[in-house]
Amino acid sequence: MRLTKENQFANGAYFTKFIFLLLVQLIFICKGFAQSYSPILEKDVVFKSEGVNIAGTIYKPQNAYASVVIVHGSGQEKRMTEFAELLAKNGILVLTYDKRGVGKSGGMYAGPEVGTNNVDSLTINLLAKDARAAFNKLKQYSSGIPMGLLGFSQAGWIIPIAANNNPDVNFMVLFSCPTITSLEQLRFQFYTNGNTNFWFNHSEEEARYHVQNDTDRYQFISIDPKFFLRNISVPSLWLFGENDIQIPVKICIEQINVLKSKGKPFEYTLFSNLGHNTAFTNDRLPIEIAIHWMKAKAKKSNHN
Repeated sequence: MRLTKENQFANGAYFTKFIFLLLVQLIFICKGFAQSYSPILEKDVVFKSEGVNIAGTIYKPQNAYASVVIVHGSGQEKRMTEFAELLAKNGILVLTYDKRGVGKSGGMYAGPEVGTNNVDSLTINLLAKDARAAFNKLKQYSSGIPMGLLGFSQAGWIIPIAANNNPDVNFMVLFSCPTITSLEQLRFQFYTNGNTNFWFNHSEEEARYHVQNDTDRYQFISIDPKFFLRNISVPSLWLFGENDIQIPVKICIEQINVLKSKGKPFEYTLFSNLGHNTAFTNDRLPIEIAIHWMKAKAKKSNHN
């Protein structure tokens, strides 16, 4: 077909209209993306605790509805950046820090890797002071939103101490955290001996007997978190894996139920398919439940 001037003009006008409509669509798409995308601001911070500098990072989303300090489990743990980012993307302001003596934090690390005891009362109380100092630092950025403490495993002894007599703590979230004493936990851990098939070959009655009666391999002043939990009346959520071989979950649940019967606003969720690691597996349900729970508690707190 011969391309006349009229056809050239018509084609050009059509092309111009097409480009215009495409640009309009792109503008609306970009506008929608900008509205849905909430950037996370990161800020490295340093705070003092018991004479040493503790280094961490704050993750601040736009329009945060709650804030938390992440408290480590055992081990030489640095700041938990990926987990902090996940929480921040879900509207939670977060402070995560390098454990004392690890990463950029000062002080001495205590743990079996360096031949020291990381579960005696002196060490746990010191780590609780670090968590409380982190909480006070985060308070400077929280602008009146509900604040909490969130942690894993060993944090079950640390968080209740840090929250005790602290009216600014509005909630606690505890992944696989013990309510038994630190000596009782060691008895159970030595009995299970890292056997991932433990619960296929042992009964709950056998486990309870050893927790209550085994001779302690170490002698130190033990920590009992229930002493502090009895003085705490803020909403708290424990998340347990039924196949845990680090802590005796059913004993812990019984102890939580005793506290609940005395009016404590404590809750727990039990996952039949999980072990001690309830936060960092392919199963995202525990984290999703924790985030939903924090959002609900923050909303209720803001309405009170």
